[in-house]
Amino acid sequence: MVASRLLHENPRVEDADPPRRGAPHNGRVVERVSREPSPAPFAIDANWLKSALARIEAEAARSADTHLLHVPLPGLRDIDLYVKDESAHPTGSLKHRLARSLFLYGLCNGWIGPHTTIVEASSGSTAVSEAYFARMLGLPFVAVMPASTAAEKIAEIARYGGRSHIVARASDIYAEAARIAVESGGHYMDQFTYAERATDWRGNNNIAQSIFDQLALERYPIPAWIVVGAGTGGTSATIGRYLRYRSHATRLCLADPEASVFHRHLADPSTTATSAVSLVEGIGRGRLEPSFLPRLIDDWVAVADANSLGAARALSETLGRSCGASTGTNLWAVAVLIARMVARGETGSVVTLLCDSGERYRSTHLDEAWLRERGIDVSDSQAAMTVFLQTGSLPPCVLEKTRSWVVGR
Repeated sequence: MVASRLLHENPRVEDADPPRRGAPHNGRVVERVSREPSPAPFAIDANWLKSALARIEAEAARSADTHLLHVPLPGLRDIDLYVKDESAHPTGSLKHRLARSLFLYGLCNGWIGPHTTIVEASSGSTAVSEAYFARMLGLPFVAVMPASTAAEKIAEIARYGGRSHIVARASDIYAEAARIAVESGGHYMDQFTYAERATDWRGNNNIAQSIFDQLALERYPIPAWIVVGAGTGGTSATIGRYLRYRSHATRLCLADPEASVFHRHLADPSTTATSAVSLVEGIGRGRLEPSFLPRLIDDWVAVADANSLGAARALSETLGRSCGASTGTNLWAVAVLIARMVARGETGSVVTLLCDSGERYRSTHLDEAWLRERGIDVSDSQAAMTVFLQTGSLPPCVLEKTRSWVVGR
């Protein structure tokens, strides 16, 4: 019963091998380190596997669904805004869902056994959540992260018994994680490849189904827009597929840091990498990740780092709970979309995500000295977003400076 349910949560176990370097993937060539999971050097104990799956299912049963918060926008009578608070997960972020799915996927594919060292390349939040599940199963865990990772995330990984391996360049995390996994005889979880396939996008209480279930009694139960960022691309893939599977009219908008390659690729498919660097952790990448599925995106908004940071602070004050910068990226994109809806006389609801708590960034995004060192002033952005949250409108001069894709272009 346990095994059959968990296998349903992780379909396509037969589609487990990642693309080889230079092989077509999702209609494009993927330049990445080849890592074919080799046959496990151990015979996986059936009783251990059953116990491991049962522990993860029990953890899921203990974890209540995250809240969908209604954010009033005075001045807008016919548009409703909702924020799904993913910081409420046991490990404090949206990545808790992904980590659970990746462990189930690895277990059911025979890649993880009772003595496997778990290795992950991450900007921090996925690693925190994977460290939690690794400790639950009694497995060693190594997180390979860039030097820019917030100290609070490194501390959380250590609290769950994991080890952080820091590299100077963010682009090196992939190859370094693969190397450590090979040398330790462990398993590289590779969230950037497997995120889009590890979760059952058809439902089974994934984040998309949860959103629609929670909206069922609202006046606009089918949202006009869902707005998400992309790090691996797993969340946008799950939601985008679910929308099509259920034939919902809801459109999916990507909220992307200005430095990220994702919106650049959507504007020009020949663009697959960028050397620009964002201060926003968890979303936006320098390379086009295998799990990012561009055809599922209906629209995008590119958000400057200062706007993300300022919007996060404004929302924190409104909700009374701390929000990380990626949540600010989402909110800025929401404000742009709502401005378009108002201009077109459209009505409906808009849903976005509170990805993690700002408490993880006390030493970075919330540190005024840290911001000054990088020449970042968030005061104007915070003030503009405060106006939006109080009136439902961003100042026109602010909107004019935000790059986005016009739907139907």
